[in-house]
Amino acid sequence: MKTVDKLPEPVRNIEHQWIPMPDGIRLAARIWLPESAERRPVPAILEYIPYRRRDGTRLRDEANHPYFAGRGYACIRVDIRGSGDSEGVLTDEYLQQELDDGVAILAWLEEQPWCNGRVGMIGISWGGFNGLQIAALQPPQLKAVVSVCSTDDRYADDVHYMGGCLLGDNLSWASVMFAYNSLPPDPDIVGDRWRDMWFQRLEGSGLWLETWLQHQHRDDYWRHGSICEDFSRVEVPVMAVSGWADGYSNAVFRLLEKLPGPRVGLIGPWSHKYPHQGVPGPAIGFLQECLRWWDKWLKGRETGIMEEPMLRAWMLDSMPPSTSYHQRFGRWVSEAKWPSPSTIERTYKLAPYRLVESHSTAEVASLALQSPLSNGLFAGKWCSYSNTPDLPHDQREEDGGALVFTTEPLEEPLEILGAPVVELNLSASEPVAMIGVRLSDMRPDNKVTRVTYGLLNLAHRESHASPSPLNPGTTYRIRLRLNGIAQKFPRGHRLRLAVSSSYFPLAWPPPRSTQLKIHTGGSRLILPVHPPKPQQISFPEPESTPASEKTQIREGHHDWRVIRELDKDISTLEVINDSGVYYLADPDLTIEQSVKEWYSYQADDFSSARGETLAVRAYQRGDWSIRTTTRTVLTCDGQNFYLDAELDAFEGKRRVFSRNWNRIIKRNLV
Repeated sequence: MKTVDKLPEPVRNIEHQWIPMPDGIRLAARIWLPESAERRPVPAILEYIPYRRRDGTRLRDEANHPYFAGRGYACIRVDIRGSGDSEGVLTDEYLQQELDDGVAILAWLEEQPWCNGRVGMIGISWGGFNGLQIAALQPPQLKAVVSVCSTDDRYADDVHYMGGCLLGDNLSWASVMFAYNSLPPDPDIVGDRWRDMWFQRLEGSGLWLETWLQHQHRDDYWRHGSICEDFSRVEVPVMAVSGWADGYSNAVFRLLEKLPGPRVGLIGPWSHKYPHQGVPGPAIGFLQECLRWWDKWLKGRETGIMEEPMLRAWMLDSMPPSTSYHQRFGRWVSEAKWPSPSTIERTYKLAPYRLVESHSTAEVASLALQSPLSNGLFAGKWCSYSNTPDLPHDQREEDGGALVFTTEPLEEPLEILGAPVVELNLSASEPVAMIGVRLSDMRPDNKVTRVTYGLLNLAHRESHASPSPLNPGTTYRIRLRLNGIAQKFPRGHRLRLAVSSSYFPLAWPPPRSTQLKIHTGGSRLILPVHPPKPQQISFPEPESTPASEKTQIREGHHDWRVIRELDKDISTLEVINDSGVYYLADPDLTIEQSVKEWYSYQADDFSSARGETLAVRAYQRGDWSIRTTTRTVLTCDGQNFYLDAELDAFEGKRRVFSRNWNRIIKRNLV
């Protein structure tokens, strides 16, 4: 990453600015302005998220926003109501209050003497979500959006559910926000009110996981904020960005297909990161790309960005399986529009343990499948955050618990771009069952690298809004779209399709172990083949502006450990995400943050599935010292989920707040 010290125009940093909301609540902002902005007003770029601008995203903000400000933009980073130093209490994600506040921020920006009234929104994850959601409200000031690692569909394609299956990340992500919501504002910003504001959050933020578990189907709760309900509402230009190791790449394809206005898509090899910080690499000059976007839509300058292909994607080369990649080899490919008219469908029929090309004769059989709970221990995380090793391991670790169908060695290289589709004729022994389907690259040395996958709660085979139980023994035809991908399979490699009836802990298991029968007659795999063509696509090298000093006091530790206690027949996946202790010189803060997760089961008892998270957060400046611990445990039986949580807050060594939650939530075809 190249650090740019000298900018075209000097930048003024406003460390703290209150923005009043219509109901009297004030939101906390940090602002970077070109020094000439009050004489010559400029467009504004807003990032609006709950991750504590004062300390949580401080270094990232300083790497990004001054880069734009020094090139003629006012950049504003705002803490959502009830987060960071903003007043109020945050009780859930993407509430209407959050979106209304966002509209009020845009109106406030228009009134500032340094803003010309034209505003863009940028954000990754939460900020990418609310950029699209606020665009759907059509505020007049908003002229363009850069949405990174986000989605248009909060139920079908977010951290909570996938294919109607409950994701393990639903627990993990709820625990992250549980920890964030336990933190106070900074006394240097809000003064003596900090303790009162802290207790309002401790008492009022609630247990979000309880809410998310109460909405197991696609109801109005999830429809809110899902712009796929009416794509036509988003009229402003949208740049949609994600990475193949991220959890949100599918949304880029849908946004390109469905949005009515100008749009471009960019998908790299990255995890849940801005592309100039992208891991796995190669990272790109994303801030330069954004600048071309803002210059076009906020300043009216022709930058050529809309003359380029609608979609640019990194075609992954084959690589051996690894839980961590520094770099993914490949090349950039593009499509002038999406869906691509050049895509060719190639079909493989399922035969007993084989994939055969559509013109070949395939033996017909009914194959029984009843996966153990161990199937999924090496699946990696639903969304990689580059807290490695969080990518899928060699799939031979998983294939023993699945039905596998493998091609003959490829006679010619094969490239795909888009979403593979699997159509299966199957029956189940239970009314609630699931399937996990993996498409992998099998190398000549027999190592197996997962390329893409999909999940389906079979009770949701026709509808996520109105699922229905299976009739045991009845044959159903299901169609499952796997996650979109760009992948090259070299000559001599094999394609492998693996089907399992569990995938824990990436997805919570069904109520009981289920035997599936896959009827190969009529079952098939459909690949979106991308014919190679000469293309010259390149990006500049990554750049950013310098960030504040960070001193690591205690080193962090990141690891994933699979533990098998054979005497008790208990298996545990332990996830360690410990950032250690570090010091930020500018706000003069010493910070500690650590999260540990454990996912376990015993033998083949599907009611023994258990997830536990423990988060520790601490801040210190002089005599001011606070610490919070949050713990969440999710267990189940065939009828219910059991949710237990603890929150403890300390001022110095004295515990000043403690609360426990114990909830029983009925399983509803999940």
